[in-house]
Formats: sequence, C-alpha cells, structure tokens
Amino acid sequence: MTTEVLKDLVRALQCLPGIGPKSAQRAAFHLLERNRDGGRRLARALEDAMDRVGHCVHCRTFSESEECRICASPARDASILCVVESPLDVAAIEQAMEFKGRYFVLLGRLSPIDGISPASLRLDLLEARLAGGEVRELIVATGTTMEGEATAHYLKLLAERAGVTATRIAYGVPMGGELEYVDSSTLSLAIQSRRAY
Repeated sequence: MTTEVLKDLVRALQCLPGIGPKSAQRAAFHLLERNRDGGRRLARALEDAMDRVGHCVHCRTFSESEECRICASPARDASILCVVESPLDVAAIEQAMEFKGRYFVLLGRLSPIDGISPASLRLDLLEARLAGGEVRELIVATGTTMEGEATAHYLKLLAERAGVTATRIAYGVPMGGELEYVDSSTLSLAIQSRRAY
C-alpha cells in the first residue's frame, strides 16, 4: 500500500518525457530506498532551476540572466543566425562543433492542427531581427518532420522578404554508416542535399 505522498511523487515524476507510471514508480522507490540524499539534491536543483532559469531576451534559449552568454559574446558573428526548435538543439550544436554565429530558438514548430501558428512562436521577433539589417544568413536547423519542414519553408519566406540568404542544414548518411542499412527517406535526403566534393 502506497501513501498519498508517495502517489504524489509518482504522479509528479510522470511530467518528465518518456516516464510513464511504472518508470515513475521505479524512480520514486529507488530514491526512497537507496538514494534519499540524491533525491534531496534533485529537489533542490529542480527548485533552483525553476526559480532562476529563464529565456534570453535575444535568442530565447535558457539563461540565468537577461542575455545568454552566446548573445553577450563579442566573438560571435551576429550576421549568421541559426534558427532551431528548442534550447536542446542549441546545446547539441554547441557540443558538436565550433559554430561562431548566433541563434534564434523557436520554442516549438508550426503545427496548425495543434494550434501552433507563427504568432504562437513569436516569429514577429525573428522578423524584426531580420529587418534590422545585421543578419546576412539565416541557417534553418529545424527537424525533418512534416511540421519541421513546414516551419523551414515559412522561415525561408521570412528571410526572402527581408533580403536575407536562407540556408538549410543537410541531412543524410551518418558517419560510419553503410548505405544498405540507411532508410530510403534518409538516403533520398542525403542525395538531394549533396554538395561539391
């Protein structure tokens, strides 16, 4: 028999992506049985992050201050703007390579079925940034889902209206991948996104 407090903990853990009732119960029981200190650290870290982490006023990625470290850096090239769907995408690019430009985080992607419109994503902020004249290239780095592609198309139109060059990141065969194991959609994108060698 579980207590009401334990039930609340299990329900609270289910707010995490990929955590269903069984996984949440397993995590809750683990913390209570084997790692109460870890649970307390987790609770403090969560509360601290919820209170102190907001969004950068320029790019909308996560930041503890009004302006994130990327936007505040004079070493970053403000003429190159990479548009991504989430702060997680910023982290992935920053870890993967030495990108010298700046970002704009959509905090989602267009999806009329779900009621997510350009206004919902505050694309007016991006439009104003493009109209400012500082951005020369807009790198569209949205996903290859139907919504991601629709968002990419819309962003391309915004860039064209502002006289900014729009580029799309290439998708294709992963490093070390064998063609026979690559699915047809990925292979098709790889061939279409080919570049001079």
